[in-house]
Amino acid sequence: MNTPSDPQATAEQQRQIQRQQDRKDERQPDGDGKAPGAVQAGAREQPVDLPAQHIDKPGSEAELDLAPRFTAPGYEGSNKLKGLVALVTGGDSGIGRAVAVLFAREGADVAVAYLGAGEEQDAQETRRCIEAEGRRCLLIPGDVKDSAYCRQAVQRTVDELGGLDVLVNNAAFQEHAQSIEDITDERLDETLDTNIGGYFRMTRAAVPHLKKGASIINTGSVVGLRGSAHLLDYAATKGAIHAFTKSLASNLLDKGIRVNAVAPGPVWTPLNPADAPAEDVAKFGQQSDMKRAAQPEELSPAYVFLASPVMSGYVTGIVLPVTGSVGAI
Repeated sequence: MNTPSDPQATAEQQRQIQRQQDRKDERQPDGDGKAPGAVQAGAREQPVDLPAQHIDKPGSEAELDLAPRFTAPGYEGSNKLKGLVALVTGGDSGIGRAVAVLFAREGADVAVAYLGAGEEQDAQETRRCIEAEGRRCLLIPGDVKDSAYCRQAVQRTVDELGGLDVLVNNAAFQEHAQSIEDITDERLDETLDTNIGGYFRMTRAAVPHLKKGASIINTGSVVGLRGSAHLLDYAATKGAIHAFTKSLASNLLDKGIRVNAVAPGPVWTPLNPADAPAEDVAKFGQQSDMKRAAQPEELSPAYVFLASPVMSGYVTGIVLPVTGSVGAI
C-alpha cells in the first residue's frame, strides 16, 4: 500500500471505481429536489437548491454548475496567522481552498498540495486568490499515497516558504456503495490509503519541522461520528481520523504541538457531485437539521480558530463538529 504513485494512474483508478458504481446505480429520482424551510443563520444567505449534476473524479470545482462559495466576504482578517506558513492537502478546491484563502487573509503563506490530475485549473485559481490576499502560494501536485511525495511536499514548503507552522490534512477519496459486497479490495485500498494513510504519511513528514506552538488540523466528517449506510469505507476512515487526531494530540503534547480535527456535515464541494448520482446531488444536505448543504466558507473559520495560537492555544485533541445539525456528538 505504500509504493510510489502516479497521480494520473490514481485519477484513472478513482474514475474506474466511479464507473463501476455508476453502473450499479439504477435508482430513479423522487421529489422535486427542493428543500423547504432551509435555515439561514450566517453572515449571508447561502444557496439552497443544488444542481442535479454528476462529474468525473477526482472532481473539479470549475466544472460545477453552482460555484462553491469560498471567499467569505464578510470575514475580515486580523493577523491571527501573521508570519506563519501552512500546508493544506486537497487545497485546490472545496474546503481546502476555502481554508487556504482564509489562512492567507490572516497573514499566512500557503502551500497547496493537490493530486494534479485534472485539477490544475482549480489549483491556479486557488493560487490567484491567495496571492490576491497579499501572501505567497506554492502549488505542489502529487499523490498523498506516496511517501516520497509527502516528504517532498513538506521539504519544498520549508525550503521555499521558510518553514512550516500549520499542517491541514484534508485530501480525500469518496465513493458510495449500496452494499459492502460492492467494495472490492482495490476500492477499499484506495479509500483507506488516501484518507487515513495520506494523513499518516504527511504528518510523519511534517512533524520533524514543526516547533512549539505549531498546529495540525485533520478533516474528519459527520459520518465518522454517526456512520453512513452507503459510505462504509469512507465513514470508517473518518472515524479512524478522529481517533488518529486524539492519539496524535497525546503523542505530540510534550512538544507543544496541538492536533485537532474539524468534522464537517454536508458541504457543497466537488467531492459529492463526483460521488452520488445527479438526482441525489440535487437533494444533498437536505437531511441536515438546517435542511441544506453548507458552503465551504461556512467551514473555513473553524480551521482558522484551530490554527491560531492566539485563539486556541489551550485546545488540543478535539473533533469540532460543524454539521448543520443538533447533537452531532
